[in-house]
Amino acid sequence: MALNFIFSLFLHLTSLFADDQPVFKGKNLSTFIYNVMIYPEYSRDNCLQGTVTVSFKLNKQGRIYQSEVQKGFGTDLDLEALRVVRLTSGKWIMPADHDTLVSMVLPVNFTLRDFKCEQRSKDEISAAINAYQARRGMSEVIFNYYDKKVPGVTDEAGEMRMEALKYQLGYDEKFIDRLLKQAQRKLKQEDFEGACEDFHIIRRLGSDKSASFIEQNCK
Repeated sequence: MALNFIFSLFLHLTSLFADDQPVFKGKNLSTFIYNVMIYPEYSRDNCLQGTVTVSFKLNKQGRIYQSEVQKGFGTDLDLEALRVVRLTSGKWIMPADHDTLVSMVLPVNFTLRDFKCEQRSKDEISAAINAYQARRGMSEVIFNYYDKKVPGVTDEAGEMRMEALKYQLGYDEKFIDRLLKQAQRKLKQEDFEGACEDFHIIRRLGSDKSASFIEQNCK
């Protein structure tokens, strides 16, 4: 874990009724999430922090279903909170009388340290959140282009537009390399869904660096 940031996890598992609560197997739940969490790049770089609340249900086998962000920021913090909560699937000891229709709630708090975030104003934070939403729309333009691109067909004008857009958004080779390393880290966590999402983003940015990983892990 890097020393220049921490994950402050306030984990409070609640349900709507007072039956016996599911118990996380093995290690402490907060320790597990601490170890698997990857602080999202955009939120880290823009001092976005706070609590994301994830709701989910558990079946009789302790596997998660119907998981969703109940309250978040609309940024990559939401995606990471949802990802790490889903990684707990199958790691719960279920009471015999647990109602599988009851939603469980798990708030996860992200906190940055030593990033000089105290110098950021509320307006700057709000602007960063709004900018993330705009980036998503612009990213979809790139993704759609490469999804529809016919292999072997040259489209110089289209490629020039995409290269300009990628430059504007910071999607350079260094970004792709960081995303590839992040995906490989998720593979080690046995988070194949999360890893494949990252591998496919690389592909949808017009890079072939993740092609072999997709072939091996994402069928």
